Amino acid sequence: MQNNIRLGLALMTATMVVFAIQDGISRHLAGEYNVLMVVMIRYWFFAAFVIAIARRKSGSIRAAAATAQPVLQAFRGLLLSAEICIMVAAFIYLGLVEAHAIFAAYPLIVAALSGPILGEKVGWRRWTAIGVGFIGVLIILQPGRGVFSPASLFAVCSALMFALYALLTRFAARKDTTATSFFWTGTVGAVALTIAGIWFWEPMIAADWVWMGLLCLTGASGHWLLIRTYEVAEASAVQPFAYLHLVFATAIGITIFGETLAPNVLFGASVVVAAGLFTLWRERTA
Repeated sequence: MQNNIRLGLALMTATMVVFAIQDGISRHLAGEYNVLMVVMIRYWFFAAFVIAIARRKSGSIRAAAATAQPVLQAFRGLLLSAEICIMVAAFIYLGLVEAHAIFAAYPLIVAALSGPILGEKVGWRRWTAIGVGFIGVLIILQPGRGVFSPASLFAVCSALMFALYALLTRFAARKDTTATSFFWTGTVGAVALTIAGIWFWEPMIAADWVWMGLLCLTGASGHWLLIRTYEVAEASAVQPFAYLHLVFATAIGITIFGETLAPNVLFGASVVVAAGLFTLWRERTA
């Protein structure tokens, strides 16, 4: 594997731009149509992309699907599809700015749960960073001050679910290839969302079909860029730049959707990101 850090950072930055645009389009469409329908159509295209990638890397669909842990892989696919639906709902009720500020805590949750789930050692420095990061989340949420929004639970739940998905992905990687995990993620999610979402089908105007097409393209291109990122550079070197997703999504929320960046959200998000970066650094040097 090559380790072109400069190219890896450029690709990770591009990935986060594309994912932020995807979130903005999701916010627009889910504000007009049922969330399940929007995510379902997005998953149809994503599943086709996943099958193509998995087949190219594994040689055949059968080889890509082969796994000794089908229950784990199926649960991962269901978990991610549900998490995406909940996060898109968070975009509607909270906006991109606050939803992403809370979601930025998911690496801290991964670090906190990596011990009991994966058996990894978490030292006192990382536990301290995790605690500080969660204080940052509380600063964003402001519980007990009369301004706590129950809708914030959408973003909290999404962060917890994505952290669990990330941990289960690492657990699955002990026996399965990346192509196999990717295949199960896309196909199981597409089947589950079709079963749930087809009942909520709504007519869509022509202009929004264009946006839906762009949503599908950003989803596929974002994942392709992410795959390329990890092909050209070590994950530990480029992972901190994933926090740019928060920056770009916030910019879209403010400029396109007229959202505001409250002082507590700015300060809390800064604490969360700083704690997350420290945790990633400790994981790299451990």
